[in-house]
Amino acid sequence: MRRWQTGPSLVRMTSSKPKILVTRRLPASIEARMATLFETDVNDADLALSGDDILAGLDGKDVLVSTITDHIDADLIGRLPPSVRLIAQFGNGVDNIDLDAAWAAGLTVTNTPSVLTEDTADMATALMLALPRRLVEGTQMLLRDRAWAGWSPTSMLGHRLRGKALGIVGMGRIGTAVASRARAFGLNIHYYSRNRRPPAIEQPLEARYWDDLDAMLSEVDIVSLHTPLTRDTHHILSADRLDRMKPGAHLINVSRPELLDETALIERLESGHLAGAALDVFENRPGINPRLLALAETNRVVLTAHMASATLEARVEMGEAVIVNIRTFMDGHQPPHRLLPDGPLPRAARG
Repeated sequence: MRRWQTGPSLVRMTSSKPKILVTRRLPASIEARMATLFETDVNDADLALSGDDILAGLDGKDVLVSTITDHIDADLIGRLPPSVRLIAQFGNGVDNIDLDAAWAAGLTVTNTPSVLTEDTADMATALMLALPRRLVEGTQMLLRDRAWAGWSPTSMLGHRLRGKALGIVGMGRIGTAVASRARAFGLNIHYYSRNRRPPAIEQPLEARYWDDLDAMLSEVDIVSLHTPLTRDTHHILSADRLDRMKPGAHLINVSRPELLDETALIERLESGHLAGAALDVFENRPGINPRLLALAETNRVVLTAHMASATLEARVEMGEAVIVNIRTFMDGHQPPHRLLPDGPLPRAARG
């Protein structure tokens, strides 16, 4: 395996193995396995690459192994070398890839679903506990004050989870796993989803299905987002819907920042309409919103660094899924995690 860098010093080697470009560093065991199976170039700097950098590394390659930090839009897809036939995303979400443009260009796109379910559900549950119980604030207080005055009956009072109503937006694999954990903490489960779940899932959770998201938002104490980002779910929590949430409610987002109107969320936290939010994902272009950071500093918001799937086990399983997708595709078969556009299909993809 070669460590890849842009510029004229890149040396090309010939091999009968599939040639792949990996845009970020992956777990050592996955990189070693890829080096055995493929002719592999890795972005050793492990920084997000520009479109031109990606193109410079793709000359003669068969496969682009991308991540969520790679902006693969229609323009970049139109400039890909003809040798590239597969975009194998390292990750579940693919909103960084223009699937319509990829399909029209005859490219196959894959992702790594299912392997992130348990870890993401764990993180959502942890944030659900941290926010009303003021866990981060309690830790920061000890570090800031150094000399702790000691326990007091009225110090650091938070709110109990048991008996509260949890509204899950998107009852897929992760949403269901979150519901299972939340039920064990005594929360009442409500959910909005494109399709109602079967009784075998609803009944053990005593889950109530809502076909009207606006109606559900006005009835629950905590909202947790677990729907994928699509054309229909962009800003699914709009300013109007944030207004519909119960006064004093909490919001959890471990999915995608674009699912909610971040500016509107900040305004409703500043006004006191919402009691707090716990965000593992948030807008970060060109940086985190200073108003959001200010809310975190005053403990109205808990921010974590996109850590929901950040376990070694998950990253290794994601890498194994990428390898399976590449090998299956290069053997002339349809990879198990192939993705299709949401809209009408312009034409069949190559491979």
